[in-house]
Amino acid sequence: MLDQIKGLHHVTSMARDARQNNEFFTKKLGQRRVKKTVNFDAPDVYHLYYGDEAGTPGSVMTYFPFPDIGKGRHGVGEVGTTVYSVPEGTLAYWEKRFADEGVSGLSREETFGEKRLAFAGPDGDGFALVEDKADSRAPWAKGGIPTDEAIRGFHSVSLRLKDGGATGELLKFMGYEEIEKSGNVRRLAVKNGNGADVVDIESLPTAAFADLGAGSVHHVAFAVENRAKQLEVRKALMDTGYGVTPVIDRDYFWAIYFRTPGGVLFEVATNEPGFDRDEDTAHLGEALKLPTQHQHLRPYLEQHLQKLEG
Repeated sequence: MLDQIKGLHHVTSMARDARQNNEFFTKKLGQRRVKKTVNFDAPDVYHLYYGDEAGTPGSVMTYFPFPDIGKGRHGVGEVGTTVYSVPEGTLAYWEKRFADEGVSGLSREETFGEKRLAFAGPDGDGFALVEDKADSRAPWAKGGIPTDEAIRGFHSVSLRLKDGGATGELLKFMGYEEIEKSGNVRRLAVKNGNGADVVDIESLPTAAFADLGAGSVHHVAFAVENRAKQLEVRKALMDTGYGVTPVIDRDYFWAIYFRTPGGVLFEVATNEPGFDRDEDTAHLGEALKLPTQHQHLRPYLEQHLQKLEG
């Protein structure tokens, strides 16, 4: 069993409209846009990152907003719900805020003894807030949300799978332990993590497979401290039979990717070098940052990409 993985690093999803996406996360959720860059493989499309003040691993939601993308179809083989952590007793605040802001899909629920508020993103993305009194992480204090109510970071992701058995065994190999079970949902957690420590597996054997599109999670990333730890994880996964990509430089972290037995794309990303490698922390996400190979496209991109507030 591996011990290098320290919880979630980020979650990356697809969207249709960059301006709507930016407004939802920065205004409605009060998150900080910590990076405004472009998709490495499609540089005429933004890659937007939202999180806490520094974009701490375990807090960062990222998006590829493709203007012409079709709507995703939810099903199995995907991350069904991305769950944020908020302080105990704050769901009433968020429920009223979301209702006032016109956020859809609101419903109260309780899972594994935790009070949750489900809601939908602008493309039908599945989200929830969960009250976690033990979460001591600092929120982004300048997002228009009182700090006593503000989001602390991720709590968990929920995987929807035809059969969760093999993916559950993979997560155990990655250092997770099964801690609870309720109906068709198994909860796994990593010890001594970064606060974003939980993965739920929901088994839905008769459900149809998901189709990737706007509102779909593209991949979920797990955090390791540095490149040396990442190489240890890569070797262990390959020795176990997984087809893992070479290490890829994503400017703000190094990444490896592999497909899980349940169909979800996993990434293992380093905490280094961080989002302040090319911007001062006080000004994260303000300027358009381009990978070296796309710098020559700057004049075109600055005219072509949607203008974003903030």
